[in-house]
Amino acid sequence: MSTADEAFEATAALDLAADADQRQGAGGGRRRIHPAWWVALVAFVALIGAAGFRAAPGVLMVPLEEEFGWPRTLISSAVSLNLVLYGLMAPFAAALMDRFGVRWVTSIALILVAAGSGLTIVITQGWQLMITWGLLIGLGTGSMALVFAATIANRWFVRRRGLVMGVLTAAGATGQLIFLPLLARVVDEYGWRTATMVVSLTALCVVAPLALVFLRDRPEQLGLRRYGETEDTPPPAPAAANPFRYAVDVFRDASKKRDFWLLASAFFICGATTNGLIGTHLIAACADHGLSADFGAGMLATIGIFNVVGATCSGWLTDRTDPRWLLFWYYGLRGLSLLGLNAALSDAGLTIAVFVVFYGLDWVATVPPTVALCRESFGTERASVVFAWVFASHQVGAAFAAWGAGASRGWFDSYLPAFMFAGTLGIAGAVISLLIGRRIVWREPSPAI
Repeated sequence: MSTADEAFEATAALDLAADADQRQGAGGGRRRIHPAWWVALVAFVALIGAAGFRAAPGVLMVPLEEEFGWPRTLISSAVSLNLVLYGLMAPFAAALMDRFGVRWVTSIALILVAAGSGLTIVITQGWQLMITWGLLIGLGTGSMALVFAATIANRWFVRRRGLVMGVLTAAGATGQLIFLPLLARVVDEYGWRTATMVVSLTALCVVAPLALVFLRDRPEQLGLRRYGETEDTPPPAPAAANPFRYAVDVFRDASKKRDFWLLASAFFICGATTNGLIGTHLIAACADHGLSADFGAGMLATIGIFNVVGATCSGWLTDRTDPRWLLFWYYGLRGLSLLGLNAALSDAGLTIAVFVVFYGLDWVATVPPTVALCRESFGTERASVVFAWVFASHQVGAAFAAWGAGASRGWFDSYLPAFMFAGTLGIAGAVISLLIGRRIVWREPSPAI
């Protein structure tokens, strides 16, 4: 037994003893921290790494274009493949985590990320970029991401689920905050190949060992209940014998409900207006306006700062407010901010700061209410896998925007059409959000008397 296993079991034993004392009215000392919070902390660190690895292509786009002469559409296609796999892997990753455990799936995913990033230093052809940053890193990051956060929140927490989901979602912003300025500086001073090795070594030597040693799959392994679970709380569902069949069955059943397609449509828009457009093309758009890569990376990092605040507050609000109205405001305000982005970049003044604050608070604030609506519409047992399928639509939207914005730049020599289209999509997402869980009854007009 490892030292980590012994520590977790000791904590579990003390927690059980404290519970027994409380039931007998004998416990008068301080309550110990539930192990669920330690698992959430390790998950937070792992998600920081995954977010940084996924965001790296935004820093590499211009250097690859300059060195190899590849059109931006080709590089965008590799990013689009990455984003599609990032989403399509999510349902099967959720089912695999259910069957084989969170830490093993997460550790193998990080090894794929390390391999894809490390092999990038020897590429010379565009198809090789599709294999490394498209295929390998797409599969790796897709096996973690938001479905990993939803799995941790649903398995380990009954109370504070919304808050935990908000904090874990904020890990993506934190990873962006840490990695993007670092990678931009490394690219400027040492070249893009060194930056890819930084990603590879961080995934292999830092994040993967941490996940392998300290992540735990379920509280039942420690003889504990989920945080906030009581005698009346329904027990978690047993793991599926065939995770791939289970993922397909969940999709088949969920797709028969109107709410699934409304959630998927809204999250398609979410992906298109975040990872696909801004996460992939903002640095390149800054270059078009005469702004440096460091400036663009700094914008994304600052967006990340406000993203942490926005996602955490969104989780807190989700526990207390109708998630439909939260999504209405999030998508609507995001759409308005994107409609003004091109003008803000041209001005390069205070308007950029306004955009960064406005957009940053909203970036991933949509996730906690979306997870809550999946749980409300489809039940706790299937919520993680349903959300994984909804998240797949998020990444299809991201891939659509990543390729479409690159094509727009090639055709019109400007990102303005892409920004305007994305802003319009955001406003449409606001309207769709209010329809989730609602039933529209059409009444025949009363006959005239």
